[in-house]
Amino acid sequence: MKPLPLLLLLYTLGTAPLCRALELGAGGGMEGQRRERAAGIAAAMDEKALAAQVLLTGLDGNGSLGTAMTDLLRDISPGGVMLFRMNLNMNKERIPAFLKTVSDLAALNTPLSRGAGNIRIPPFMAVDHEGGQIHRFVAGVERLPSPLSYWEAARTRDRNTVLRAIEEDAARSGRELRSLGITMNLAPVAELLDGENVTFLEDRSYGPDAAFVEEAAAAFIRGMASSGVACVAKHFPGNSGTDPHRAGAVLTEDREALNRRVRPFRGIITRESPAGIMVSHTIVNARQPGIQASRSPAVIQTWLRGELGFSGLVLGDDFSMGAISAAGLTEEAAVVEALIAGVDMVMTWPRSLSRVHRAILRALQEGRLSRERLEEAATRIIYEKICFGLMD
Repeated sequence: MKPLPLLLLLYTLGTAPLCRALELGAGGGMEGQRRERAAGIAAAMDEKALAAQVLLTGLDGNGSLGTAMTDLLRDISPGGVMLFRMNLNMNKERIPAFLKTVSDLAALNTPLSRGAGNIRIPPFMAVDHEGGQIHRFVAGVERLPSPLSYWEAARTRDRNTVLRAIEEDAARSGRELRSLGITMNLAPVAELLDGENVTFLEDRSYGPDAAFVEEAAAAFIRGMASSGVACVAKHFPGNSGTDPHRAGAVLTEDREALNRRVRPFRGIITRESPAGIMVSHTIVNARQPGIQASRSPAVIQTWLRGELGFSGLVLGDDFSMGAISAAGLTEEAAVVEALIAGVDMVMTWPRSLSRVHRAILRALQEGRLSRERLEEAATRIIYEKICFGLMD
């Protein structure tokens, strides 16, 4: 990855998120220009490229790519690649070259229709870098403290000092991630910890105090953004004690209780407007009974976008989870339903990447998924890529 433009400006402006900092440095009006440019690119893309831009895929390969994975990336050009320990099982010094190879392959096929030629749209290179137990690297890359450890520190130390430490730790870690070629962090967890979800979240939450979770998540996002890494806060609106990787989960609270639960999300949207928010596969009965949040227009459009005012990327959690199969859905069917409901980017895996891509194209052709909805999703993705320096 090339160094970010105007990087010195970011330090001059302190902790302002990257996109806002660049807009201020350019004299205002930049957000509208960037959104207009992103919308123009999305409108000119053919359906194959549009359907690929909304995919965040896992990766087969550690230090090198096999023929099958190479061909997949060249053929589909996903909008993002998510990395796990199995992909990063190498010395730190080898990671940048490997990720550049992956990024270059995934960015190859981005044709524009209507005689507009080609444009290079690199993928987001994403990782879960929460701290504590969620650390995808083997050696040489800093492991952040667990989120819960900051809450424990804040109970005996000055709270503002702890919040500054979160931001400083995130900024330092973000610089390291960006130097490796990673541009998206699927973090922080902005869920409140309670007696039920602690069995699933363990030390991944900033604790049970809504005000502290809000401030801590906001500090983490600011720190990462100041170093050029887009954050995706998760998992809206929350989880029950059931692990969605294994089975279906349900939140049975009334709306008043749900509003208390999502206070940290409301706060970070107002404070920092993160690049993305990940929506869980939990069913929220008070909003749309029997439908998982990731497939629910009532959760995504009415609540998250309408009532909370979030305008960034909405990501769906991993669609190969047990919560999806427990609902009687295939991965492909759930992905299409999620996109229709308002999700902008969906997680998939190499084994199902082609099937999911074909399912999106089929839904477009059959009219179940509108091109307008897909262009809207791609516009948000491309806009964030422009903001975070992946594109001119």
